[in-house]
Amino acid sequence: MSSETSRYLKFGGVTAIILLSLGFLAYTGVQDSKSYYVTIKELNGMGNDAYSKRLRVAGNVVPGSIKRSGTRVDFMLKENDLMLPVSYTGTEAPPDTFKDDSQALADGSFGRDGVFHAKQLQAKCASKYATKPGATPAAEPGKGMSQNQSPASSGSMSN
Repeated sequence: MSSETSRYLKFGGVTAIILLSLGFLAYTGVQDSKSYYVTIKELNGMGNDAYSKRLRVAGNVVPGSIKRSGTRVDFMLKENDLMLPVSYTGTEAPPDTFKDDSQALADGSFGRDGVFHAKQLQAKCASKYATKPGATPAAEPGKGMSQNQSPASSGSMSN
């Protein structure tokens, strides 16, 4: 074999190793970050599969169930008549919107102890942005008072 052919083989081998390594890292990165969204009912019916996958579960926070202990927050999620105990031990504090009756999305894993161990927590308060009962909607932007008057009341005052 000539030295030129040997050089091409070495370059091709190194390139193949680099591409395979990048492919492996990309595959494992996707596997580690992949999470399945399930309802509490689906979670209860998953059997042993529930313990080995990264999952996302949503529900409403049960009023009075939030218990804080340092950086750990334990609470109950409710979906219809089903309840799920959740223990959040993430690196960030729960969001400000995480309160009783708020909608929460927990991302983590289901333990054999029957508790969902969340590493990430998202929450939104649906009542915060909803229109209050009996409230009138705000006036449309761009319409002044003179545009809302009837033609009879907007006549000129000079005679």
